[in-house]
Amino acid sequence: MSDKLRIDRYLWAIRMFKTRSQATSAIDDGKVKLGESNIKPARAVNVGDRYHIRGESRNWDIEVTALIENRVGYPEAIKCYTDHTPEEERVPRQKIAESFYTGKRLSKTGKPTKKQRRDRTEFLD
Repeated sequence: MSDKLRIDRYLWAIRMFKTRSQATSAIDDGKVKLGESNIKPARAVNVGDRYHIRGESRNWDIEVTALIENRVGYPEAIKCYTDHTPEEERVPRQKIAESFYTGKRLSKTGKPTKKQRRDRTEFLD
């Protein structure tokens, strides 16, 4: 193992992100912070560093306990960091729908369903 390990590779290896490019773009977008400061994807990771990661569904506050270069299974990956996330943030956030869907077909969009056609013919007969 080399002496320096990039943060984007580390976050990918501990399964915080599905791909390394997703980890890099999250770091570039300011979603990964060391303390209160933004970092760059090539920053070296050290044991004891504490990172705040803001994801789509939840936030993490992790402390590095071991360095790992290659991606491994989840049971092995969780041994490489300590999760300090508060209990109220551990529950994944639900996305709120932008519009309320009533189940009815919108006016003048697409053809009627088979049930709607049957109801219409029964009504007209």
